[in-house]
Amino acid sequence: MALDVAGLVVSLAVLALTGDQFILAVARIAGALRMRPTVVGALVGGFGTSIAELIVAALAARRSPQLAAGSLVGSITANVCLALAVAALITPVRVDSGTVRREAPLSLAAVTLFALLAARGLSSTKGVVMVVVLVPVVALLLVSARLRGRKDELGAEVVQFLETPVHRPRPEVLRALASLAFMLGGAELMVRFALDLAVRLGLAQGFAGLTLVGIGTSSPLIASSIQAARRREHDLVVGNVLGGNLFIALGGGAVVGLLSRGEVRGVSGIALWLMAGVVFVSWLAMGRGSVLARWEAVLLLLAYAITLPFVNR
Repeated sequence: MALDVAGLVVSLAVLALTGDQFILAVARIAGALRMRPTVVGALVGGFGTSIAELIVAALAARRSPQLAAGSLVGSITANVCLALAVAALITPVRVDSGTVRREAPLSLAAVTLFALLAARGLSSTKGVVMVVVLVPVVALLLVSARLRGRKDELGAEVVQFLETPVHRPRPEVLRALASLAFMLGGAELMVRFALDLAVRLGLAQGFAGLTLVGIGTSSPLIASSIQAARRREHDLVVGNVLGGNLFIALGGGAVVGLLSRGEVRGVSGIALWLMAGVVFVSWLAMGRGSVLARWEAVLLLLAYAITLPFVNR
């Protein structure tokens, strides 16, 4: 079992490091192509923060669909209860960006749809439904981000995040491809060792995905959220969480449904209620004055800690 734990830790480290480099590379490529900073923050940030989850879900879908589905639920929940809540513990998270406020209901709707579809099992038909929904949602986000222009707070924080403008995208393309290759390797190791640990510890595969894999794939976002909170880049934190959850719910759900054989079950109803509940509560909290306070962050962490032991089945 020690070898499995060590392998899981190594795979987590690889995903965390390469995931961060991939996000930076893709954001810089977008900047070099003169995409508006608000577009980079709303779409590129969300896709970049969810790429590890999508890769893990795709690799796990054939070997263990229950692990894959559980990892999606676990990642969405961890993004809110760990990444967003921990950032709010450092400093209350305030949303000033109109782009982020418009993204919030879309992200909530995407997670709710995923929960409703996953409640009775994911299938290829439901995967197609999520793809069909994802396309117009991304188009709507793109239009909204472009309309906000350069004065939006999210755009200013993206410019600060990139630090130095890039005029030649080729080195960043190579960085993105190398990061993607290492993420594929790290994801393969994670799936293998997570399955071995689940067997050794007597855990349901869905629960292993919900905890071991879900938290692991969220670790890059958790780390970047802490750093952004320290720099008071609140809109970047919330935008990455919302965008990441949107892509994980619709894109990840579609991947699992389309690549798995038959109908995928294995995620408990409690886990789905927890996921949808914390996303809804965090949206309500930020809707009241556009601030997620420290005491609300504590409630999210407590809900996660109290509910988690009851979702292993």
